[in-house]
Amino acid sequence: MIFSATLTGVNTIRAYGCCGQFINENNKQLDINQRCIYHNYITKIWLQVRLETISNCLILFAGLFAILKRGTITGGSIGLSLSYALTLTNTLNQLIVNFSDLQNYLVSVERIDEYCCIESEHKSTETANKLPDNWPDKGSVEFVNYGTRYRQGLDLVLKGISFKINPKEKIGIVGRTGAGKSSITQSLFRIIEPIMGKIIIDNIDITLLNLEDLRSRLTIIPQEPVLFSGTVRTNLDPFNKFSDDDLWTVLDKCNLKEFIKSQELGLNYLICEGGGNLSVGQRQLVCLCRALLRHTNILILDEATAAVDVETDSLIQQTIRNEFPMCTILTIAHRINTIMDSDRVLVLNEGTVAEFDSPDVLLSNQNSIFYSLASEAGIV
Repeated sequence: MIFSATLTGVNTIRAYGCCGQFINENNKQLDINQRCIYHNYITKIWLQVRLETISNCLILFAGLFAILKRGTITGGSIGLSLSYALTLTNTLNQLIVNFSDLQNYLVSVERIDEYCCIESEHKSTETANKLPDNWPDKGSVEFVNYGTRYRQGLDLVLKGISFKINPKEKIGIVGRTGAGKSSITQSLFRIIEPIMGKIIIDNIDITLLNLEDLRSRLTIIPQEPVLFSGTVRTNLDPFNKFSDDDLWTVLDKCNLKEFIKSQELGLNYLICEGGGNLSVGQRQLVCLCRALLRHTNILILDEATAAVDVETDSLIQQTIRNEFPMCTILTIAHRINTIMDSDRVLVLNEGTVAEFDSPDVLLSNQNSIFYSLASEAGIV
């Protein structure tokens, strides 16, 4: 894995002059690998020596019995017994190999059994007919004494948080590592279920909704862009809900139109698995195109510009401001300056709401957590 990652980032390694460091690291990993291979070969030789010893003993006993019984059995029977004894080594080797393979394959059975015992996602009794077609039409989001954990037995990652986001409000979410920023996103999509409290979107408790209905009404631009092996068309519109004109329109808004037009196949331009033939910025712009096509009233940016350069970051932020002016936007910030124009900033600390106010108010208090984060970023 380290070797493949090194090949992927070889230009960065050379640019920072870290070639020697990575050569030493790869040599260390190679030594570890060779030690494992050496012990594997030694084990095989150990087994082979003992199997051959057992076989040779059986051949010896077959020869001795043939001599002792030379007057009672025929030469053909003696030859047959000795020939079978000589093939015993290969038979024992094959038996051990088959037994080892059986043990390895049964690990797959154990994994399947383990996956079968995983609890399925919560299924609601609410039907799609009970949900308005334009929901959420306003975009208000309210957390009411909400708490959740990633699995049974772990500590709560969100500890009874309560706050309300008004319709069409732009909210920045900040906090140090482990504060619970991404947990809010997963809670909104019900990837993790609540232990206590609830989330209300436009006066509807989301735990009463089918997962498909809920997730189809929210839009997220993730930190790591997800692209599939296929054409530009299938990556933007996998269910064929939009026309070519719609696709070209969103590509133009995201500054990808010229690049796609320059390709011979246009919208049928083939994207490699994971978007390998696109830059990181272009992959994130494709995800932005998807968000523009869906155009729901709630947009979530989960550190969407963390892996792109400042220029692409600025382009994405400008496009979001222009195309989502009437939407509720929740931005999990990687760079503090990207949320300075938010209506309010939600500061999380160890799974609790530490501060929730406008950026100007929070910056006016030099003892606030947000002020310390902005100071570290060089904004104040």
